[in-house]
Amino acid sequence: MFHGHPNILSFHKKSIEITRDSDLSCRGDCIIGVGSNKGCGLLDQRLRRAIGTDGTQIRMEIIVDELTFIILGRGNCGLSTLDKRDIVIRKSSFCCPRTLSVSCDKAASDIPSDMVEKLKNSDTNGMLRITVE
Repeated sequence: MFHGHPNILSFHKKSIEITRDSDLSCRGDCIIGVGSNKGCGLLDQRLRRAIGTDGTQIRMEIIVDELTFIILGRGNCGLSTLDKRDIVIRKSSFCCPRTLSVSCDKAASDIPSDMVEKLKNSDTNGMLRITVE
């Protein structure tokens, strides 16, 4: 779970980020949610093992009220998912402790404007649902 923030822009063309931080500057144009209850390192251990396996298919759903946005990506043996503060979904193959998935088909700039508008409200709650195959 996470919530919105007035500074959410969702302009970034290569990544999406959700953070446990409570504040957001206008520089964080990939961040679509703050105050998350999880970072990569706090996810279920079985899920983290699957994410750290080459070729794992990862489906991520961002759910805000009645709206759902689906992102498809891949796992990678370079994904340690150790960061306890952030979750980053990337179109690139860059791996770091904050990365949840690589080679994703969408980024923050692809999120529909009606969902982004809802996320600009601090009272809006969102959820990231992650499934692996």
